[in-house]
Amino acid sequence: MPPITLYFLQASRSIRTAWLLEELNLDYTVQFSDRVNQKAPEEFKAASGNPLGKSPMIRDGDLTVYESGVISESGKVLPLDRAQRVKVRQWVHAAEATFMLHSLAILYARWNIPSDAPSGTVEAAEKGMSTNVQNDLAWLENELSSSSSSSGKFLCGESVTAADIMMQFSADFILARELGTKGKEYPAIRKWLEVCKGTEGYKRAVEKTGHKL
Repeated sequence: MPPITLYFLQASRSIRTAWLLEELNLDYTVQFSDRVNQKAPEEFKAASGNPLGKSPMIRDGDLTVYESGVISESGKVLPLDRAQRVKVRQWVHAAEATFMLHSLAILYARWNIPSDAPSGTVEAAEKGMSTNVQNDLAWLENELSSSSSSSGKFLCGESVTAADIMMQFSADFILARELGTKGKEYPAIRKWLEVCKGTEGYKRAVEKTGHKL
């Protein structure tokens, strides 16, 4: 069988899929693109086969799969135990439906509110939307603080799961872009991010793809 092809857009969720493939020890090739004016080039979007032109997207023979959450729900990165599997899937869905939803609203406000809008418009919009982001991060911070002494160094135990693969990018993105954080510190999240980035699978994914946030 030919190797999996990963369509990888720089500074995107694509690092999730590269990390997943490394954790699963699967052979894959990378079709890479930088952003142009903060967007994926049209030719790259067309080549990926994703109807929305989004990344990541993987092609495995005749099968194409997009949406990082769906791609991440694979094999050994989902626990066999039913309760743990539910917990992992909860984080898989929260990564996009909660964390990225709330934080991207702030980023889009920064990008799209006209520069000639009344003074303070962007700041007021961000202040109103920051509450959701801070509530989200407080949930993750509390989960990591309470689980670190009993459950292991990752979100759901001692091993990397789809929960870490999905949530790592979301948390890293929010903190790096300071989307609604308003100067608040999240030491447990930052410690967990370093643990994730220190895994051999993540390091191989970064080396192979050239990922930069």
